[in-house]
Amino acid sequence: MKKLTLVVISLFFYITAFSQEDPNLKDKPIIETDVEFDNGSQIVINPLNSELIRNLDLLGRVWGFLKYYHPEVAKGKYNWDYELFRILPKYTQAKNNIDRDNILLNWIVSFGETDICDACEDSLTKEAVILPDLNWITNSQLLPELRDKLLYIKKNRFQGEHFYIEQAPGIGNPLFNNENPYSSMVYPDKGYRLLALYRYWNMIQYFFPYKYLMDKDWNNTLKEYLPRFIDAKNELEYELAAIEIIGDLKDTHANIYKGHDKIEEQVVGKLWPPVFVKFVENKLVVTDYFKPEMQSTIGLKLGDVITKINGRLVETIVKEKSKIYPASNYPTRLRNMAEHLLRSNSNFITIEYLRNGTEKTMKLPLYEKEEVNAYRWFRPDPNGKSFKFLRDDIGYVTLKNIKNEDIDSIKKQFKNTKGIIVDIRNYPSTYVVYTLGAFFVEKTTPFVEFMISDITNPGKFIKVPEVSVKVKEAEENYNGKLVVLVNEITQSQAEYTAMAFRANKSTTIIGSTTAGADGNISRITLPGDIVTCISGIGVYYPDGTETQRVGIVPDITVLPTIKGIREGRDELIEKAIEVIDND
Repeated sequence: MKKLTLVVISLFFYITAFSQEDPNLKDKPIIETDVEFDNGSQIVINPLNSELIRNLDLLGRVWGFLKYYHPEVAKGKYNWDYELFRILPKYTQAKNNIDRDNILLNWIVSFGETDICDACEDSLTKEAVILPDLNWITNSQLLPELRDKLLYIKKNRFQGEHFYIEQAPGIGNPLFNNENPYSSMVYPDKGYRLLALYRYWNMIQYFFPYKYLMDKDWNNTLKEYLPRFIDAKNELEYELAAIEIIGDLKDTHANIYKGHDKIEEQVVGKLWPPVFVKFVENKLVVTDYFKPEMQSTIGLKLGDVITKINGRLVETIVKEKSKIYPASNYPTRLRNMAEHLLRSNSNFITIEYLRNGTEKTMKLPLYEKEEVNAYRWFRPDPNGKSFKFLRDDIGYVTLKNIKNEDIDSIKKQFKNTKGIIVDIRNYPSTYVVYTLGAFFVEKTTPFVEFMISDITNPGKFIKVPEVSVKVKEAEENYNGKLVVLVNEITQSQAEYTAMAFRANKSTTIIGSTTAGADGNISRITLPGDIVTCISGIGVYYPDGTETQRVGIVPDITVLPTIKGIREGRDELIEKAIEVIDND
């Protein structure tokens, strides 16, 4: 009898444990406890026609608007990705526009009433540089009830700690929170691919400060890419659709940094050439050997111009592949393309090249990246010295390996020189905007202003007070000539540093168009664990002059020449010395 009682008691506790709420789930956000679509969206979308594309375009706008504006959604009370999958089957079967709009209206109502926001009205246009682009609400010929509901939510939008968006402390670039990357889905299904497009389009719509600088109207982009994302037949087509819409931003920061395996494998190739090439005088030119000791065995010389790859003109390949190389401007696109053009999955490629006017052909062997110590953009030199004398009266500083402890030595050793050349044809290894920048100005000088998003009004952007290079009272400043070297490799923090050095009125910037992507980056994840970024804040000179896409415009344009490369000369340094001597 005792044994039976024990069994009954055990069974009672077993039943009780599973009939009550799991305490481990009690405080977890809904995106962790709502698991209905963890293994797939279960979405079937009929063949696309103009009407369905138009309806899906509207749904993407409404879904994103509610995500950032609706108080109950913004609090994280719903798994907003999965709410999309719940509405889609019914929505795609709408009989007409009235039926469609009623489905949307009932969907919105199901998330609860929105309280009146007394503080929202005054802050809508105050100090706005850019206002939210929500004209689609009134221009879409929606049912009056749906239109009014959306406008009411706009007027009484969410205020407070947002579940999906915040700003980086002290900086202001957007941080996209609680976005599931769905890492296990290397080739997401149709529902998840549609989600990727909706997620990305709305992030750009509301939080990309340079949307107004695009070549295309972002409002047309959703319709354009719906077939590309929904009908992507495999992982490669999905990745290509993603990188092409990213490229529409014309932002060098906006690329795919993870989750582009098939592009790497099938389009670029896993093997590397033994030489570094770049575009010089609009031609693909050998400019370095990854391993100098391989020089005698490679068969190529510095200054050789590659004209064909596997029988195809370089110009033709560049034209065909341009779309999958996002960049703010053309020189930077060529920079990014150059490192891939000689890559392949084959052990050899056939190249045709010109040497001193003579046409030659060779089979170029390719290697694993580690075998040739391949680098990107510029040769790293982590253990090298960051400064030296070019002459007794001219100092040279490269920022690619500068350290904080170098700053005082640079100031002491170069204080009485005639000129200093600062080379930023690289990416600074240490942040020197203020520590070194203050050495070159006579007084505290504004050099930059920012534009950031107002996350309490998604889509609104405001300017913040300008930032200055501040002079230290006890420090003696530099009186010689400062020359700064830049080119297409100068990007982001490197461009920002050049702006700070330009605060010195006697600074001369020499070189060519920089990458045109300044400002702190914001990370974006898309289904399939695709990781991309955007320039998250707007960066301008104090007078409002653009830097995005334009880059740092040199005072004196100097471009390397094929002749100079063959002769082993650095023509920018030569010009910098000339400028210092002529001062």
